[in-house]
Amino acid sequence: MGDWMFPRIIISEKKLKSNIDLLISKCKGHGISIMGISKVFAGNLPLLEILKKSGVSYIGDSRIKNLKKITDCDIPKVLIRLPMISEIEDVIDYVDISFNSEIPTISQLNDLAASKNTRHKIVLMVDLGDLREGVLAKDVDEIVNIINDMKNIDLVGIAVNLTCYGGVIPSSKNLGELVEIKNKIEKIISRKLEIVSGGNSSSLFLLEKDNIPNGVNNLRLGESIAIGRETAYGKKIEESHDDVFILQAEIIEIRNKPSVPRGEIGMDAFGNTPVFEDRGIRRRAILAIGKQDVSHEEIIPLDKEIIILGSSSDHLIIDITDSNEEYRVGSIVDFKLTYSSLLSVMTSKYVEKKML
Repeated sequence: MGDWMFPRIIISEKKLKSNIDLLISKCKGHGISIMGISKVFAGNLPLLEILKKSGVSYIGDSRIKNLKKITDCDIPKVLIRLPMISEIEDVIDYVDISFNSEIPTISQLNDLAASKNTRHKIVLMVDLGDLREGVLAKDVDEIVNIINDMKNIDLVGIAVNLTCYGGVIPSSKNLGELVEIKNKIEKIISRKLEIVSGGNSSSLFLLEKDNIPNGVNNLRLGESIAIGRETAYGKKIEESHDDVFILQAEIIEIRNKPSVPRGEIGMDAFGNTPVFEDRGIRRRAILAIGKQDVSHEEIIPLDKEIIILGSSSDHLIIDITDSNEEYRVGSIVDFKLTYSSLLSVMTSKYVEKKML
């Protein structure tokens, strides 16, 4: 019965490996290593095994719970979200490198590492305009000098985050600033930095144009690996697969119904007041998946004639009037996913995961 449980995600191992191989090849030609970002895998062990054996140089995740599951691994495990002070012990015990920007946190990492007679490696996050995490360029000297005096902390790299909060596009200018900061830090600490991470999948378009400045030697890739898309302009990467993950949901009702509800319209189950277009009587199907699993605005039917109408917590409502498919109760509808929806359905315990 396990093979027939729905909703489910069908994962193509072959296409996932192909995407990783493609990106490693592209980056290697520019002297850039890949940190494979595993957070969208949500701790799925078969996917983590693929990433471990893929040839990426680092495995990064924002959740320690996911990194804990990666065992017998020769590749450095990296916590890419700034550590919470409440999880410092797990950082020391289960993480090889952590991204940091706060001296109080780094100081506690240093103290705990000393008490355990070990050392901990960190990457300093620098904010170059996107306004998420990171120290400002003007404060780098002071902060690096403080870190350099810590006996059990090794500063091994710097990184910038772009296009995540502020939507700032990577450029040769802002990544050039990152290289300038790298050069400044290397003078302070009298050694080379191992990691100069020039962002995420949004930096790939610069790679294609050969516009990533010399000195940037790493990219953190998640969306491009999982769905074959660069994230600066949302374009599919040539020769990549955007259907590594396919969501399948089962139809539980089909009825011809009006396209506008009858009665006074108030708030829906999530506190929003819906608006409807009167298209007359339409053939509608309800699928057994809902907002608890995924946003209906972030999934793409493979059947291009399907219109997604909306969803509640446990139901997805689609219009199948114009489709040439003979849908019945029990039929399965397939969807491609955005990165956001993939993250949701992989996290949902109610969505089965099946590797092909």
